Amino acid sequence: MSAPTPTPKPTPHTRSAYRAFRSIPTRWADNDMYGHVNNVVYYSWFDTAVNALLIERGALDIHGGQTIGFVVETQCNYFAPVAFPQTVEAGIRVAQAGRSSVRYEIALFAEGADTAAAQGHFVHVYVDRTTQRPVPLPEALQQVVDSLRA
Repeated sequence: MSAPTPTPKPTPHTRSAYRAFRSIPTRWADNDMYGHVNNVVYYSWFDTAVNALLIERGALDIHGGQTIGFVVETQCNYFAPVAFPQTVEAGIRVAQAGRSSVRYEIALFAEGADTAAAQGHFVHVYVDRTTQRPVPLPEALQQVVDSLRA
């Protein structure tokens, strides 16, 4: 039996790899006992950055829209710590889009930094709010997705 092939070590991306940005202030409660933002907060920032962008661009109506997105996959690599009271800038791009799913890639930068402190992705599958079955991306969402393609 052969040894598994090692996964290549990820390297941090730079800002130029991303299509849109959002500023996110850290909170005192985000820090853990080690003096930096706890790892679980990064996933919240991914979710906040993408959904806020979709709402602002008219592609997602979380209260009344018939199409909603379910997160079905998520991942994050950490490169450098961030801590309160820093502001984080989330870079967003789309790596892949299918009929009913989108893979968003997000990098988190300390304010003004060019190299990511963390980066990762999550996949949304878009479903009918009532049936919770996958549906094709609505036109408004497709337009935003196209504008974010890497």
